[in-house]
Amino acid sequence: MDLPDAPEFSITCDLRWSDFDRLGHLNQAVYHVLLEQARVAWLNAVRPADLERWQAWVLARVELDYRREVDSTHTQVIAACRPLTLGTSSLVVAHELRHLDGTVAATGSCVLVAWDAKARGKRAFTEGERAAYVG
Repeated sequence: MDLPDAPEFSITCDLRWSDFDRLGHLNQAVYHVLLEQARVAWLNAVRPADLERWQAWVLARVELDYRREVDSTHTQVIAACRPLTLGTSSLVVAHELRHLDGTVAATGSCVLVAWDAKARGKRAFTEGERAAYVG
């Protein structure tokens, strides 16, 4: 199911001195960490109360395009995500990293798969999850 009207979720992330490489650029791995922080914060915010701890999700795929530099003069960025497509057991999420002025630094998407930690395999989303992810 495509989710064209699903709301965006965003957080402001502080950047640390250690997040930058020797050239003063935000390290490429840090982009992924910041976007993960936004996804996890969003998923925790919408997670149905009756979902068991073993009913989780795993990252199955991630892609990221670097658009603009984030350099050591930046002290914060905005990490945002929005669900795009909801399947039986997978969720495609768009994500974006922005400067505070709205300039897009990176865009991409990821695929999250519903995970059964007891059975060590994928599972179908519950009805509560499906309703929560749609927004």
